Amino acid sequence: MKFEKYHIAPEIIRNLTLQGFRRPTDIQFKAIPSILNGEDVLAIAQTGTGKTAAFAIPVIHLIHMSKQSKRVNGIQCMVLVPTRELAMQIGDVFHALSKHTRVKAYAVYGGVEQDPQIARLQHGIDILVATPGRMFDLISQGYIDLGQIRTLVLDEADQMLDLGFIDDIRAVKKKISRPHQTLFFSATINRTIKKLAFSQVKQSAIRIQISPEDPVAKNVSHFVMFVQMDDKRYFLENFIRDHEPSKILVFVRTRVRSERVSNAMARAGIETVVIHGQKDQNDRSHSMNAFKSGRHPVLIATDVSARGIDIPDVDYVINYDLPEKPENYVHRVGRTGRGTRKGIAVSFCSPGEKQQLEQIEGFINKKIETIRIGKKSYKNLRTSASDESRLESLLKEFEILEKKQKKKK
Repeated sequence: MKFEKYHIAPEIIRNLTLQGFRRPTDIQFKAIPSILNGEDVLAIAQTGTGKTAAFAIPVIHLIHMSKQSKRVNGIQCMVLVPTRELAMQIGDVFHALSKHTRVKAYAVYGGVEQDPQIARLQHGIDILVATPGRMFDLISQGYIDLGQIRTLVLDEADQMLDLGFIDDIRAVKKKISRPHQTLFFSATINRTIKKLAFSQVKQSAIRIQISPEDPVAKNVSHFVMFVQMDDKRYFLENFIRDHEPSKILVFVRTRVRSERVSNAMARAGIETVVIHGQKDQNDRSHSMNAFKSGRHPVLIATDVSARGIDIPDVDYVINYDLPEKPENYVHRVGRTGRGTRKGIAVSFCSPGEKQQLEQIEGFINKKIETIRIGKKSYKNLRTSASDESRLESLLKEFEILEKKQKKKK
């Protein structure tokens, strides 16, 4: 099926073509008709399957067709997201898909000066993408009016609700005076969060679940290496050198860890960029842009970057530290293998992380293939960290990844 079958505006079809979209993905195929019909939707689909476009396409079409000119009559759609990076990314998607239409979209988020955002809001917009904190700040100052909203979207809905934003969401819905459509999109969701989500939509809401038994896209191959915690930096150094100039996204547990790992790579002569929640927005944007463009092909990040960020052509995701929550594994590894591309996820599992690995395997309903590291003891690996022969022998251990990748392609 092609997008033309939905009878959406030709301007949007043209934009989709320019963005390389030819046919709808499964989530788009199932969600777009229901959204066009004005129904509430609760949609669960794997990362990298096009969830943002699944709601952006019909929302832009409906607003475009309801207007006779580019004149703005108040915010028609609000998209709430948990992080700044996600707000910027979704804002970019709306901007790309609404070119040459009568629709104006804009994103607001914290960590930056609000004056430019206020100036843009005063010019008028149809679609607002926002993080809750900045949105409520601007509402309290009188710069955002929710009275005209027809559609409310929660992206990464499980995190929004899990982080305690449910009271904020209820407050937003109370401020929406007219009947409206509510859309929930996420890659993972548990029973408690699902119950909360159902409480915020109509009883007739359409429930869509793509591949519920496998929350990770089939394009991603999974591997685990059992190593001592202190040996992880040597394995990471070797992996980066062996796979230059691949784009590699490395996830660590904490802000402090991200800086330490980056410094360890710098001492080994490997330049990386870092992103975590304590960096100011300009630094975060600089690091993200450097990674996206390929100027710095290794990004070390905390889970602030695991949710919904669409980074082109990530070849490998390395779980330097296993995540505390198994659902975060899904969001991390979903940064690779997006769309039709193949990707590889490698986890470094220390003895103290085996329980987390078991939880992850239970969550994704599959065993993760083990990469053997040979008969050398962990002690020898540590004491011979600078030994070139040790690094050379490890190259053979990673050949399995290259063979698997070639077979997938």
